[in-house]
Amino acid sequence: MAGGKETPRQKMIGMMYLVLTALLALNVSSAILLKFQFLDSSLQEANSKSKTENAGILGGMVQTIEGIKKEGGTPKPKDLQALTKAEEVREQTKDIVEYIQNLRASLVEKSGGTDPETGNYTNPEGNDIVASTMIGGGKNGEAYELKNKLDAYTKFLRQYSESVPPSIALSGSEDPVAKNDPNQKNKDFAVLNFEDTPLVAALAVLSQKESEVLKYEATTLQRLAQEMGADVAFTTEDLFAMARAESKVVAAGTKYKADLMIAASSASINPKMYYQGKPIRVENGRGQIEFTAAASNYDADGNSKQTWKGQIVLKQNGRDTTYEVTEEYIVAKPVIQVQSAAVQALYLGAANELNIQVPALGVTYDPSFNASGGTAIKGAKKGVVTVIPNSAQVKLSVSSAGNAIGTETFNVKPIPKPEVVALVNGRPYEPAKGVSAAAIRTMDLQAIADEGFKSALPNEARYMVTSGTAMLVQGGQLVDRFEFNGPSVNLARFAQRAKKGDQILVEVDDVKRLNYQGTAVNAGLGNRKPSFTVILN
Repeated sequence: MAGGKETPRQKMIGMMYLVLTALLALNVSSAILLKFQFLDSSLQEANSKSKTENAGILGGMVQTIEGIKKEGGTPKPKDLQALTKAEEVREQTKDIVEYIQNLRASLVEKSGGTDPETGNYTNPEGNDIVASTMIGGGKNGEAYELKNKLDAYTKFLRQYSESVPPSIALSGSEDPVAKNDPNQKNKDFAVLNFEDTPLVAALAVLSQKESEVLKYEATTLQRLAQEMGADVAFTTEDLFAMARAESKVVAAGTKYKADLMIAASSASINPKMYYQGKPIRVENGRGQIEFTAAASNYDADGNSKQTWKGQIVLKQNGRDTTYEVTEEYIVAKPVIQVQSAAVQALYLGAANELNIQVPALGVTYDPSFNASGGTAIKGAKKGVVTVIPNSAQVKLSVSSAGNAIGTETFNVKPIPKPEVVALVNGRPYEPAKGVSAAAIRTMDLQAIADEGFKSALPNEARYMVTSGTAMLVQGGQLVDRFEFNGPSVNLARFAQRAKKGDQILVEVDDVKRLNYQGTAVNAGLGNRKPSFTVILN
């Protein structure tokens, strides 16, 4: 069952052959005999339709030649040669089909014919008659002559079509089903198909061989018809319903309009098809068009009207005829959805994580990002991107699978300064109360992030006081000072000299912020540095 593209009928016949092969391996019962008879009847009906269709292919070739003559033209020699070859193919097919039909008639007659009232076979089994007729006593049965004729037929066809196999009368070692069965693989064609075979099964085998003959006749005729550009007739298998809408996008409350029609395609012809002037792939007579929709200008509703053009080139009366197609479609602008706690404005120099989604693209969404006025880092999850601004405005361009979707613009604001608070001896400092001069020990400085900033970017809102100066003042005069590093200030050295009425002044020189990468950066305190005055009592 080799070959190229198959019609639905040919696929059905192939399936019947597999069923037939399976039934031949079973013990014969009345139920199985009925199934053989059903298969044979179905194959004969399919073969009858194939004969009509094959005649139509030849008829199309004849009409092509006649059409050229009617228009005053002269058929090309190669076209006349193709027609002559096709007529020879039809004649050879007619002879071998007639031979197979005569074999059928002979087997039925030798087995007692049919019942005049029911039309059923008188002896549906007839194994001995089948064996003696088809196999014979010394490889002189009709099946050996049948194989010779079938092999000669396929050899004849192969000079016109390479898709025709060398043989359709296979032995057990060649048959794709039988070669895996140790009891069948060593049998020749005659024994494999007609040994211990009831009449109805033998008839089904002959019908299947006839169907293969007609199948490869069709393949060869189609090849010859394509050489001369004949108008090959469409079959009902090629018809299908088709609707063409006036617009692919319809607003609620407006009318939808479309044309409903019957269209046709055929594997028997091989038209050339083009999209925007470029050739496209054609399967079973249907061109395959696929492209990524794109638009640069949209109307107020976010729609852009576009068109594409196609051409179908088909030989008619030996000449190329081009059919033009112009199809309109609407490109709807995808809506970009931005999800982020900092969506209204991004923070300068910070890692602002955004979740950019385009619901209209569904599973085909494959985003990439480019930032103007900052850096964009693509995240591990689809649509997640980290934007680090370095200017007052960031424009984030969104693409999917290399196709531009749109651009989102974000304002950028500076990171708010942290608030520094002090704890004296582990408690919040209250200036009005003061601290005992003998009890002063430590001051802890805490840098507190702005609440809004911390809520939006918690990984960026980590602060620590890193340096400052502590001073002891008596009677308005500086009597002692030292610098400290870190948030904790040890004031024990002042306690030895301090007395009631003295002041301890603590100034914060620097605060660092840990960003999302764990790198310490300046918190940007400006010129007004935080300071604390402790009154001793």
